Amino acid sequence: MTSIIKVDNIQDQDGNNIINENANTITVGASGDTIIIPSGATITNNGTQNGFGRTGTVDWQTSSIKTATFTAANGEGYFANTSSGGFTMNLPAGTAGNIVSVVDYTNTFQTNALTISPNGSQKIGGVNANFSATTEGQSLTFVYVDDTEGWKNIQDSTSNATGNPNLVATGGTITTCGNCKIHTFTGPGTFTVANAASCAANNVVSYLVIAGGGSGGAPDSGGGGAGGYRELKSPVTPYTASPLDGYPSAPNRVTITAQAYPITVGAGGSPVAVPPTSAGKGNDGSASTALGITSAGGGGGGANISPQPGNKGQNGGSGGGGGRDGNPGNGGGTGNTPPTSPAQGTNGGSSPEGGWHGGSGGGGATSAGANGGGSGSNPCTEFAGNGGNGATTNITGSPVTRTGGGGGSNAGNANPSRAGNGGPGGGGDGGIAQGPIARAAVAGTVNTGSGGGGDHGNPGASGAGGSGIVVIRYKFQ
Repeated sequence: MTSIIKVDNIQDQDGNNIINENANTITVGASGDTIIIPSGATITNNGTQNGFGRTGTVDWQTSSIKTATFTAANGEGYFANTSSGGFTMNLPAGTAGNIVSVVDYTNTFQTNALTISPNGSQKIGGVNANFSATTEGQSLTFVYVDDTEGWKNIQDSTSNATGNPNLVATGGTITTCGNCKIHTFTGPGTFTVANAASCAANNVVSYLVIAGGGSGGAPDSGGGGAGGYRELKSPVTPYTASPLDGYPSAPNRVTITAQAYPITVGAGGSPVAVPPTSAGKGNDGSASTALGITSAGGGGGGANISPQPGNKGQNGGSGGGGGRDGNPGNGGGTGNTPPTSPAQGTNGGSSPEGGWHGGSGGGGATSAGANGGGSGSNPCTEFAGNGGNGATTNITGSPVTRTGGGGGSNAGNANPSRAGNGGPGGGGDGGIAQGPIARAAVAGTVNTGSGGGGDHGNPGASGAGGSGIVVIRYKFQ
């Protein structure tokens, strides 16, 4: 025989309602109470497990917009504001049935990514690696299924989400070549790494860092030296590097981590004008920096001015060429200053002492500037030195030569073969003062770090140095 006890209210010893039935509605506990379900207990409805369990929804945390790295909790949804910079949402330690959602609050994931990181050795979509949400307006819902697949994305407003084992970054102008992404900076910027690769070797990136070239001097002057040239080719990014590949020297290797890397692209040295009230040596180029690597600006070209040593070219990534009719100790500037291995540049050329001798060429990345010369007694024999050769690399996907030295200036000779030409890679030609083939000094090509041509005067101005460039290449798939 079954016994039945019927009540409509159960109270604790303090008179508080524990269970109350009123008009077919059963209230368990009072407002503010905590209802505890013992570990291992199952709440069922006619044998189907649901009860207090979740049904595929989350509680959206509208009063706490996320703007910095945080750890998510099971059953919660978050609004992520990355307008001021990317950050990370750490997933909780997952058990089967756990659910977490997130949405792009300011539609800025495409600019500043949200990184979603699994707990410990757990996975996202079967991969133990971070996922980077990089699509504008993206919303994602993850459910933890099991230890094999881990967190599975069950709802995505724009694209499917799985853990990305590769390097993910933004910044500069981005192009693709095979399995590599290439970021090119022609001015200042930021290389922002949202997700480092799970394979450590893939975090050693290839790079090209070229500083601004020096300007030529004025008057009767040498060409500007090229900006420092520093390159490293990672083994995982196939392309043909220049002879100046620094990979064999371990200090040149850069291992990327998830952070923002500021990029500085050096300007070329400004030109020098004549008449003589403003004449002088060329101006040095400015340094470029990226990923902790610095390339020195090219040295300005020397000039035939007093007091000495006005003729001497300036030191730098590559040295400036010496001015016309050099005196003792007033030759070309010293390249690879400060020293790097491999050398970031070469020396400027030196004109012989006294007499009729043309200005010398500025140094290029791979060869020194040529010396100016002549008989020393006949102005018609005077000739200027050519700029040194630059370096060629395929880091951007096709061969490009940069960092040529500037050509030295010629005197009054009218023979075009005696003018100093810029070195291959964008070096500016030197000026010729007079005659039917008179020409102004030429600037170094922009974003090549090349030296500007020297100027003879009459009046005129020297060639400005070419601005630098930074290129970063890495495997992305």
